[in-house]
Amino acid sequence: MNSENFGLSEKIVSSSYVRQGLQARRGHEQLIRVLLEQGKCPEEAWDESTIELFLNELAVMDSNNFLGNCGVGEREGRVASSLVARRHYRLIHGIGRSGDIAAVQPKAAGSSLLNKIANSVVLDVLKFTGVRSASSCFVVPMATGMSLTLCFLTLRHRRPEARYILWPRIDQKSCFKSMATAGFEPVVIENVLEGDELRTNLQEVERKIEELGAKNILCVHSTTSCFAPRVPDRLEELAVLCAKHDIPHIVNNAYGVQSSKCMHLIQQGARVGRIDAFVQSLDKNFMVPVGGAIIAGFDEVFIKEISQIYPGRASASPSLDVLITLLSLGASGYKKLLSERKELYGHLAQELKALAERHGERLLHTPHNPISLAMSLNCLQAHSDKAVTQLGSMLFTRQVSGARVIPLGVEQTVSGHTFHGFMSHTDAYQCPYLNVASAIGITKDDVTLCMKRLEKCLKSLGKEVPVEKNDSTSPREGLEDQTVP
Repeated sequence: MNSENFGLSEKIVSSSYVRQGLQARRGHEQLIRVLLEQGKCPEEAWDESTIELFLNELAVMDSNNFLGNCGVGEREGRVASSLVARRHYRLIHGIGRSGDIAAVQPKAAGSSLLNKIANSVVLDVLKFTGVRSASSCFVVPMATGMSLTLCFLTLRHRRPEARYILWPRIDQKSCFKSMATAGFEPVVIENVLEGDELRTNLQEVERKIEELGAKNILCVHSTTSCFAPRVPDRLEELAVLCAKHDIPHIVNNAYGVQSSKCMHLIQQGARVGRIDAFVQSLDKNFMVPVGGAIIAGFDEVFIKEISQIYPGRASASPSLDVLITLLSLGASGYKKLLSERKELYGHLAQELKALAERHGERLLHTPHNPISLAMSLNCLQAHSDKAVTQLGSMLFTRQVSGARVIPLGVEQTVSGHTFHGFMSHTDAYQCPYLNVASAIGITKDDVTLCMKRLEKCLKSLGKEVPVEKNDSTSPREGLEDQTVP
């Protein structure tokens, strides 16, 4: 209610009670005022009543919620189900206009304001998590793969002659398909093995630039967050190469916002060289439903170009979900989750290392990967190939989700390209292994249960598998005589 209505209320209810209510209302409004004024993630969490008040205030600004509205067009925000309307807080018009996903809609001032505030709050989060010089970003209602495709399609207008994308290999289908879907030819740069880690082959990247010609290369497509033993690309060195040869650089930062190391790499890459845009998932970093991503960068003009190439309006759901989540957590709550994730990474590593040693295996040494861990499965492989894949099945049926078992020699064709040793990021890694990750939202109970169930599975398989202590200095020992399928 406005002040006039509060004044009228005093004729009905005791004025002292009404004034208390007015003060309470002003407390909510003060939080909203600061958000609109600063456009930053509030330091402290909002309670649900403030969030709902804010969303309801936005909703009544949209034409579909006007009292007495007479809609005679083809897109009037009509919703048949009241359940669907409530699910979206009656913010039905979505975001953007037919020519620009970031544009303001005349029919939907509230939804447009929601979109602008969500983008501003998310940019603030990207800055305080490590990429301080990021200048612009927007939430796009597509997952990471299609969002990368949008970046590549935008670059097509800037580099019409280019047909190649240089891509340090990471075995994740959507990364590869994002390039093929955009109509470009991915040039796979095989990784180099350094100890247990798979790292960027900078010499091969530079050789390919010389071979193909810089003008024929659309961009370098690098990666931060990835499954061990693959580690984040050497972003600083790649950024320097891109600046040297005037080649755009797009970074797949899928779940890297939760890692200070990944965000630092992006910040440093932009400082010493060239990074045009970096893309991150909403669900993996902010614990919201799948379906959204953030495209961010250091040049507002280029980020605006990407938003303008998106055809038509778009769903406001990802923007709504991430804004509600960040208001619910506040900056302090989100930072706390990041700190807990980092702490549990160390705990998970210790527990996995101890379990591996009990079963004659070892924790692979991948210090440059801040999220994912890998444990060798040499003993299972020595018994049979089926034992390795069986472990994955056993874990899944025991409700251990997210653990990945990587056998040797898997072939997979993606968009016409055949990968050897698929899922291991190289043609022939030195051993089969198991992946687990310490991602945002993980709890100590998750780690405890995972280790307990993994122990049982290994013991069950171990009844038929001869366990021998591996020499940690010779990870290939015992594999030379095995046939790779």
